[in-house]
Amino acid sequence: MYGALGVLAASQGTMNNFTFGNEQYQYYETICGGSGAGATFDGTDAVHTHMTNSRLTDPEVLEFRYPVLVESFSIRPNSGGKGKYNGGNGITRKIRFLEPMTANILSNHRIIPTFGLAGGNAGKVGQNSVQREDGTVKEIESTATVEMNAGDIFIIETPGGGGYGGIIDS
Repeated sequence: MYGALGVLAASQGTMNNFTFGNEQYQYYETICGGSGAGATFDGTDAVHTHMTNSRLTDPEVLEFRYPVLVESFSIRPNSGGKGKYNGGNGITRKIRFLEPMTANILSNHRIIPTFGLAGGNAGKVGQNSVQREDGTVKEIESTATVEMNAGDIFIIETPGGGGYGGIIDS
């Protein structure tokens, strides 16, 4: 609706639903991304959009309760669309599994980028992949179920928000 009204570029548009588990452990989280820029402001990095009342488990708690390591959780540089006002950046989240589990991802904007408005550029699409213990990396679809082995890393890169307004050179 905001896009149709021309007041706000697209946000990440997905909750990046991520689950993993086995017979002993089960875990579910939603992962943040970039919000779209508006006519007078930049988008915000690493926030939930289109939903509320959600936050991630602290890495120390997650690692204490589950056989996983949070290898990294960081802002994804330059993933927000450029413009007079830039879209917010998504994040990169890497989780290493310490024992075999099944992992699932349900995400959007892995093919179609978040739109910019008024001459602003689109944000970067998200990407999901698995790095196996032997170092091989395989991209996976926006919706996928993957059998993870001990030492494998699930990598989630969330979309950036769209930019607003063309860049004016002075």
